[in-house]
Amino acid sequence: MSRPRFPPSGGVPASRLQLPPGPWTTVFDALVAHFPQVDASTWRNRIARGRVLDAQGDPVTLQTPYRVGAEIGYYREVADEPVIDATERLLHVDGDLVVADKPHGLPVAPTGVFVTQTLLTRLVATLGNPDLVPLHRIDRGTAGLVLFSADPASRARFQALFRESRIAKTYEALAPPLPDLAFPLTRRSRIERGEPFFRMREVDGAPNSETGIDVLARGADLWRYALSPVSGRKHQLRVHMAALGAPILHDPWYPTLQDDADETRPPLQLLARTLAFDDPLNGRPRVFESSFRLSEASA
Repeated sequence: MSRPRFPPSGGVPASRLQLPPGPWTTVFDALVAHFPQVDASTWRNRIARGRVLDAQGDPVTLQTPYRVGAEIGYYREVADEPVIDATERLLHVDGDLVVADKPHGLPVAPTGVFVTQTLLTRLVATLGNPDLVPLHRIDRGTAGLVLFSADPASRARFQALFRESRIAKTYEALAPPLPDLAFPLTRRSRIERGEPFFRMREVDGAPNSETGIDVLARGADLWRYALSPVSGRKHQLRVHMAALGAPILHDPWYPTLQDDADETRPPLQLLARTLAFDDPLNGRPRVFESSFRLSEASA
């Protein structure tokens, strides 16, 4: 059975929720309980404007009965959403795959205070394709390549590239020198959620992350590093570089959370530079390279 389809609204893709077990009578009651940060009046308003849909794509009402496991779609809304002036670049578009070059500061998909100002929302509006789905994520602060599935029929075959580690990813970073280490080297560690909730940390235990690290250029104050993640843990590259004693330039979260982690800070000097893989549909090798460049002038 195919997944229910919730069309974008104003270019904004719908968020999906599978209703969890609970004592509620209506979908409205379940939403209020599941999202305590959104007050009941906001949900009433969204429902009244048809911004909450059932699995058939029909508007939910205040009386729509709750059913555990039912999937609904809803459209996130943020008052006074910040405007991001940086512009993405399209590197490749076909019926199955879209490759975009994301600038620093632009989220990949709706999150937090960003709904319309995201790479996914912009691409859906630009290409007119509501089926676009990011195949992977990079941090908002990271620039560079992001792959999108353009067709649900071929999506699983592209997703398998990441799940089975059949895609080579290379990042570049500017960070302080590490003259006492021999390169290339491999960093393996166990990364788990830290404090506050949005930060990660290395802990004792069996490694669940691995990054290959080499040096591309050596400057007096900064080195340019090539980072090749084997695994894909959240903030993995940032955590590994900070743990080695060379936090990525302008990283406001690692190794310590800084007080000036705001929008006026220069961009994190981390770039998703290349992606290489054999096309799962025809077997042909594909290599994509970001058109963005890191600059030591940001130091």
